[in-house]
Amino acid sequence: MKTNIINLLLIVPALFIACNTTKEEKTELRPHQSLDAPVAKKIAEELKAHGDTRIDNYFWMRLSDEQKNAETPDAQTQDVLDYLNAENDYKDASMKHTDSLQKTLFDEIVGRIKKDDSSVPYNDNGYSYYTRFEKGMDYALYCRKKLEENAKEEIMLHGPEMAKGLAYFALGGRSVSPDNKMLAYGVDTVSRRRYTIYFKDLQTNKILSDKLVNTTGSVAWANDNKTVFYTSKDSVTLRADKIYKHVLGTDQSKDELIFNEEDDTFSTFVYKSRSDKYIISGSYQTLSTEYRYLDADTPNGAWKVIQPRERDLEYSVAHFGDHFYINTNLDAKNFKLVKTPITATTKENWVDVIPHRDDILLQDFTVFKDHLVLSERKDGLSTIRVKKWSGEDDHYISFNDPAYLTYPTTNLDFDTNILRYSYTSLTTPNSIIDYNMDTKEQTVLKEEEVLDPDFSKDNYVSERLYATARDGVKVPISLVYKKGAQKNADTPLLLYSYGSYGSSTEPYFSSTRLSLLDRGFVFAMAHIRGGQEMGRYWYEDGKLLKKKNTFTDFIDVGDFLVKEGYTSSDHMYAYGASAGGLLMGAVLNMKPELWNGVVAAVPFVDVVSTMMDETIPLTTFEFDEWGNPKNKEYYEYMKSYSPYDNVEAKDYPNILITTGYWDSQVQYWEPAKWIAKLRELKTDDNLLIMDCDMETGHGGASGRFERYKRTALNYAFMLDLEGIEK
Repeated sequence: MKTNIINLLLIVPALFIACNTTKEEKTELRPHQSLDAPVAKKIAEELKAHGDTRIDNYFWMRLSDEQKNAETPDAQTQDVLDYLNAENDYKDASMKHTDSLQKTLFDEIVGRIKKDDSSVPYNDNGYSYYTRFEKGMDYALYCRKKLEENAKEEIMLHGPEMAKGLAYFALGGRSVSPDNKMLAYGVDTVSRRRYTIYFKDLQTNKILSDKLVNTTGSVAWANDNKTVFYTSKDSVTLRADKIYKHVLGTDQSKDELIFNEEDDTFSTFVYKSRSDKYIISGSYQTLSTEYRYLDADTPNGAWKVIQPRERDLEYSVAHFGDHFYINTNLDAKNFKLVKTPITATTKENWVDVIPHRDDILLQDFTVFKDHLVLSERKDGLSTIRVKKWSGEDDHYISFNDPAYLTYPTTNLDFDTNILRYSYTSLTTPNSIIDYNMDTKEQTVLKEEEVLDPDFSKDNYVSERLYATARDGVKVPISLVYKKGAQKNADTPLLLYSYGSYGSSTEPYFSSTRLSLLDRGFVFAMAHIRGGQEMGRYWYEDGKLLKKKNTFTDFIDVGDFLVKEGYTSSDHMYAYGASAGGLLMGAVLNMKPELWNGVVAAVPFVDVVSTMMDETIPLTTFEFDEWGNPKNKEYYEYMKSYSPYDNVEAKDYPNILITTGYWDSQVQYWEPAKWIAKLRELKTDDNLLIMDCDMETGHGGASGRFERYKRTALNYAFMLDLEGIEK
């Protein structure tokens, strides 16, 4: 199910070198073929709906949070743990001959990363804020300096010290009070994305006794420097459902409930406007949003609704001057920008600022005193448009790469003509750039360093292609390879995509991917329906009762790359994570012969059962993405593509599945049940393994470098299939 798309992109593989051996010629016994694979016990569970009965032999693998957290495991829990550990042991034994390769890959990947790196500072309220890493440390130091000459560094949070002795450690939001004296921050030590918020006095470096548990991890400060607003989660479903007001120095039990989101298809959130004038809370689901606002100077005042929720009405809000600026789909499929007076905020008062356009998706906007900056998507690529309020100038920032990603970053100052933005492409490391919106002069503040003396972005080539899907739609493809690399039937190629929630698959640079490109691999991204690359209709054409377009687009892109001579099915690999793991499961069932190997990371594969169970995190929130299977039409459609329900007795390619025992997004039992059923029914002798991290959740390991151990495993899995030993 849904995930933080920036975290997921960090773990996408990018692979190996050519091999002239076809599938039919591989006769040498492979290590896993001499091992006994785990066999999960079968306990038939009848699942009935709409007069239909599904038999789930592995339903018993599901544990409750109470069972997982119990000091002494009960019999069922022990059975599950034994099975997961057996799968890990089998994976270790099957891949043992690649241990040296995995170490080489890990050292290679980590070796390209600057160990004492730091972020580009940004200024806010008299201070400069930045993060930095010290050599050998897995976690960052969060720092600031006063905006004055010879200012001393203040270490607000020391990540390495805070994470000491913990198997998992993640910081949530960090927010400094308006008077700069207090820091609020969230901490998760379980990997369930349930944060505890702490408060630190930045003058004394003492942690206050205040502690807010079971939250989303961040707060919005009122202007009195003592009142904060925060969001809490349902203890079972983990839905963000309540907003509370907390006053420093009081116990959480005394906190005032400000808002309770009773509709279980919605989640809620709270933040402070960029102008610092308002506290803004919102409720959202796939097809509807609603915002409320409160004057930040009067934390005990009354909240006002900007526009009451309506089905199929989405909007987001920013404050500037006497108006709210709103990005909305009101009579605008690709969204438009409107403004409305703060004194009259409902939709009948909205006036167009940037009208709707059929060919351009308005993704976001940033308001400055003299300029309006628009983040748009045109022809499948992100763009930045700069417009003067006076109307004297209206232009796009130009970029040269055939495929790239760009977006505004931290822009906290209203009264400036400098826009800070990020730029990256498949061949260009990420850069942070200051852009003078009047003179168009650009200053590169930082480009990600690649610590490899042989690296040059000129050594790599990117292309933008289009495959024709079976219904005639043109599907964009972004790909990259090393200059001089062969492109033929013997060339290994990795095809990646996501394809859900309107989350676009972005052509970004990855230094880890070099380990594949330098070994002769082609890396391709399929911009399939279900994402939002080509506009809002692209998303709507890949969801609900059109979800199969996502899967067939991916297969059609794979077929196209084979037909055009970039690779062959003997050397083509696929990778997807979370909802992208659903994509992997679906294409494995639909056309298994197209791939030599598939990596499915934290895969959402038990679609029907998960969407039938409203106690599982995210289920009710996502009915408008996948459909509600309590409706027979959606039940039957989901069942027709659900990877777990469609495993058959047939040949499958080599498969690596990864998961985390504490995953709150896609519960571990989905991949665990899936591999058990695959192993039971498949008719081939290809490699089928699962890596279950018993300490982490959806995003994998929390350490800066630790996560790359799994990346090395992913790479080694595919390199080994190609016969690459180094």
